[in-house]
Amino acid sequence: MEKNIISLTVLLSVSDKSGIVSFAKAMLERANAKLVSSSGTAALLSQNNLKSETVEDWTGFPEILDGRFKTLHPKIHAAILAKSNRDDHSRDLSMHGISAINVVVVNLYPFKEVLLEHSSDHEKLIENIDIGGATLLRSAAKNYEDVLVLVDPADYDRALEQLLKEGGVDYSFRLEMATKAFRLIADYDHAISAYFIDYFQKSFPSHRSSCQFEFEPHLFLSLRKAQDLRYGENAHQRAALYFDSSLKEGGVAHSSLLQGKDLSYNNLVDADAAWSCVSSFKETACVIVKHAIPCGLALGDAALEAYKKAFRGDSLSAFGGIVAFNREVDESTAVEILNVFVEVVVAPSFTSAAKRALASKPNVRVLIPMPPSSDDLYEMKHISSGSFILQERNFRQITFNECRVVTDKHPTKLQQRDLLFAWEAVKHLKSNAVIFCANSMSLGIGAAQMSRIDAVDLAISKAANRNLNLAGSVIASDAFFPFPDSLERIATTGAVAIIQPGGSVRDQEVIDKANNCGLVMIFTGVRYFRH
Repeated sequence: MEKNIISLTVLLSVSDKSGIVSFAKAMLERANAKLVSSSGTAALLSQNNLKSETVEDWTGFPEILDGRFKTLHPKIHAAILAKSNRDDHSRDLSMHGISAINVVVVNLYPFKEVLLEHSSDHEKLIENIDIGGATLLRSAAKNYEDVLVLVDPADYDRALEQLLKEGGVDYSFRLEMATKAFRLIADYDHAISAYFIDYFQKSFPSHRSSCQFEFEPHLFLSLRKAQDLRYGENAHQRAALYFDSSLKEGGVAHSSLLQGKDLSYNNLVDADAAWSCVSSFKETACVIVKHAIPCGLALGDAALEAYKKAFRGDSLSAFGGIVAFNREVDESTAVEILNVFVEVVVAPSFTSAAKRALASKPNVRVLIPMPPSSDDLYEMKHISSGSFILQERNFRQITFNECRVVTDKHPTKLQQRDLLFAWEAVKHLKSNAVIFCANSMSLGIGAAQMSRIDAVDLAISKAANRNLNLAGSVIASDAFFPFPDSLERIATTGAVAIIQPGGSVRDQEVIDKANNCGLVMIFTGVRYFRH
């Protein structure tokens, strides 16, 4: 038989009222508890015929300022913070007529939820910053040895079992709930801080630093685990997917999985690289990615044309790849994709007929990612010993007018188009990187090489192995050519134009070699390294 607990006082002040009625009912009927509730919670309990003393009754002080001030009172916080093993604390409570509070059940105003739905309504957001609730949680979690703090309705049943069992609440459970409370507060404060930083910078742009980069002196991350992954890059490594709580949902991590198994670590990395790549093009684009590097990339008048061109760019590497589009996938495109084994297909939408076609291969993962978050302006890389590097994302795009033609020959309009396509494409390759393109299609890609000439040789050999003719093609290089030797190799292919950043001490030698070989060369003045 359950032991009847006498003189247990429970404070209830919840924004999320799910489960609170049944919990309060159990505390009254099975634990003989006294309930003290904020006005909104008390009203709900009263509607369900449950007796509860209001905070106003408990403190003798009314809620004022339209509810902004209600629980910030000595009779509340002294009752929570008092240590049961301290005689002086007991004397203080007795002297001021304060009874101890043993359980605090609080969840906070839904600031993050309101932010997602009403991000431009500053006043509404301000009113959804919880002051009293967060303070109650801090007090209760600080005194966890004497006060059980609950922040999640999912914990109510476990808490009831603990409160009713012989010997009372386990120390481990008290500590677990306190930890959860402090984690919630940290996450909540982080979301508010991130919003205020963004709001201030938008409201007063002239207050920004005159430095080239402006980063906060202290960076707080609040990451919410979305799911455990089957394993990491390799089967012996554990992994999990986390979301940044301060950002709006976006990208591959917030995809709708239409079919197939859950995404693995490698699937997520590759799909993200693919989606980021096609999202950077305004025209209809398709990319095929292997190991986070595009192996085929093309533009087309429709998804099917773009896919066929991307596939032709490296049909061998496309096996087992991730295919991504920035336009809806129709049935004919889906059928074409299924002619070869692919791991994942990513697109903003799929026609009903395309979904039916893809369903014939149930192991193929089909994703509809959310558009990239407009707040996602930075990227982070972990280095050793818990250190991180933060940088702005490379959103830089150029027009031909921003470039400088440095050779005697000038590019034709068609060459200009292919050069700009190649330049945008090379941004998504791992350095050192070189890409040959023609007709808005990749022909040969050399990426992740230790030297630039190795990247050139790899790109040429890949095109040759796939019987792709490089005559008339253009080349993009993510960084400058340090020596003229790469141009000698390029000239033998019949390629006609090169786009590169420039900036080498041997630029003039490289330009002279381009002129001698009859090549067009333009400088962007922008480097596109990607590590």
